[in-house]
Amino acid sequence: MVNLKVNFGGLSMKNPITTASGTFGYGEEYSQFYDLSRLGGMILKGTSVEPRLGNKGYRIAETPAGMLNSVGLQNPGVHYAVEHYLPWLQQFDVAKIANIVGYEAEDYAQVVSIFDASKMIDAYEINISCPNVKQGGMAHGANAKTAAHVMELVRKETKLPVIVKLSPNVTDICEIAKAVEAAGADGLSINTFLGMAIDVKSRRPVLGNITGGLSGPAIKPLSLRIVYQLAHAVSIPIMGVGGITTATDVIEYLLAGASAVSMGTANFINPFAPLDVIDGIVEWLEKEGETDINAIVGGLKC
Repeated sequence: MVNLKVNFGGLSMKNPITTASGTFGYGEEYSQFYDLSRLGGMILKGTSVEPRLGNKGYRIAETPAGMLNSVGLQNPGVHYAVEHYLPWLQQFDVAKIANIVGYEAEDYAQVVSIFDASKMIDAYEINISCPNVKQGGMAHGANAKTAAHVMELVRKETKLPVIVKLSPNVTDICEIAKAVEAAGADGLSINTFLGMAIDVKSRRPVLGNITGGLSGPAIKPLSLRIVYQLAHAVSIPIMGVGGITTATDVIEYLLAGASAVSMGTANFINPFAPLDVIDGIVEWLEKEGETDINAIVGGLKC
């Protein structure tokens, strides 16, 4: 028997596996495949104050070892989510993490306030890093001052754990990480890398928004390096995100300094991927003679 329980910045989870926002909706579709209670956490679809229709044109493009997405944060709005999705989710014993998006800094605080009043959310992921929207998103996470301002506003609205989702598309991600930590963040996660694809026949971009967020195995070495850097820059826990498809991937992130991980693109390939990974982690720990998964966090030997 091994212990898979983790405490991520005050958020207790039965294992370190969460599902990345935007790849799992509000859980309804995946609940047809397995009991969502087996997950450590679910990061819900990015939710805003008002409903958003998202971007026009093609929104998804497959790339070698990855996927570009330019959905544009389509969602039904926080009031609809609270009324229709959260009550249904209460049947599952899994940490429910609301991903928050907004146009203005004040929007983030408003959405958190509404979610907080519902008493049906366990933690928040503040998305100040979406690379495929023209307003809000990455604009708030592009520098330390604006990122800290959003975090300060959110901190006033909740006592629950707050994870800030940082952009890798910046000059110095560690500077921004330190700023949001000082502003009250309880943990950090990482968004996708900005990329694009071109249709050579039409000589036009494949995505309607021209660019989108690159995810999948292609970005794992880059995200792994960022986790390692962040773990040495801040004292709050890091959520490893990017290209996780196997238990070995998870172990790599934990050794680099992550305390938990989030799986995204893998869900599109194999809806059972998170469960396969959880089983694989147990097998690896037993083989290595480890009894507690927390013991390997930051255990990279350099």
